[in-house]
Amino acid sequence: MISTAWNTIKKGELAPVYLLVGEESYFIDETIKRLKEAMGPEEELELTAFDLDEEPVDAVMDEADTIPFFSERKLIIAKNASFLKAAEKGKEKIDHDVKRLEAWLANPSDFSVTVFIAPYEKLDERKKVTKIMKKHALYIQAETPKEQDLTVWLQGIVKAAGNSITQDAIEQLVAMVGANMLQLQMEIDKLTLYLGEGGEITASLVEELVAKTLEEDAFKMLNAYLANDAVGALTIYHDLLRQKQEPIMLVGLLASNVRTMSNVFYLLKKGYHPQQIAKNLKIHPYRVKLMVEQRHRPSEESLLRALYQLAEVDLQLKSTGGNRERYLELFLLRQL
Repeated sequence: MISTAWNTIKKGELAPVYLLVGEESYFIDETIKRLKEAMGPEEELELTAFDLDEEPVDAVMDEADTIPFFSERKLIIAKNASFLKAAEKGKEKIDHDVKRLEAWLANPSDFSVTVFIAPYEKLDERKKVTKIMKKHALYIQAETPKEQDLTVWLQGIVKAAGNSITQDAIEQLVAMVGANMLQLQMEIDKLTLYLGEGGEITASLVEELVAKTLEEDAFKMLNAYLANDAVGALTIYHDLLRQKQEPIMLVGLLASNVRTMSNVFYLLKKGYHPQQIAKNLKIHPYRVKLMVEQRHRPSEESLLRALYQLAEVDLQLKSTGGNRERYLELFLLRQL
């Protein structure tokens, strides 16, 4: 587990090679930060970074095998270890000497801490180099935690700042920001700074202070439209136009949300649990929860009709001139 790895780093028990795998940048950045802190003052740290999409892995090994000048150990970061994942033949940018890497991993330099970062959902487990890397490196999965774990994590960082947070606020925050932990951390920092110590983060405070994303606004606009709340839908639409958002992009976002909603309701009807639906559709469980708990759940027919009408709006925007904002406005005014 990542917490176990972080505890050993805190104790100063550093592995010669780390392998960070996953798309959650928060865990990757936090692990690097903790390694830097464990290796001494920043001004004394010897740090070298490589992008393996641009440089061969030989450069990483050569640097790791070079004795540090000003400290006992040095830190080497090797980003984008794409040779560990499945790749199309002829698409590789750099020719990596994986044979040399396989031999080096069995006996890495003890005066260097080398971190290979593979920011991908999964590795190619069939590759020999992947197997050897996972055998000899300290393997850390950087993946977004599940719903309950994310809740516990959010409660933990709020508590560490001397505040508390309601469950409604957590759901509101994740619905607005998504499951991006780095962004969630930044928003929590902002909320706790506003509150000071000893305050409680509520859903209304989240709604007031957290910047709304375009995706969140599009989702709210669609929900208002599906509930036949033309005034609510148009209010959001006009706000987005004032922010210089393009109608054609908004049509695309609305259509994407309609397709997701349709898939959620289809799987729900087939007996899938919301957690299973989230995993199958690769969306966060909170977003599924919001759809499932809708008071005015649209029928399959109305969703298909909305999708068809959005396709017509898309065609109009791409083929005609004039008042482009008007086409989507008319769609939002038309009841399902």
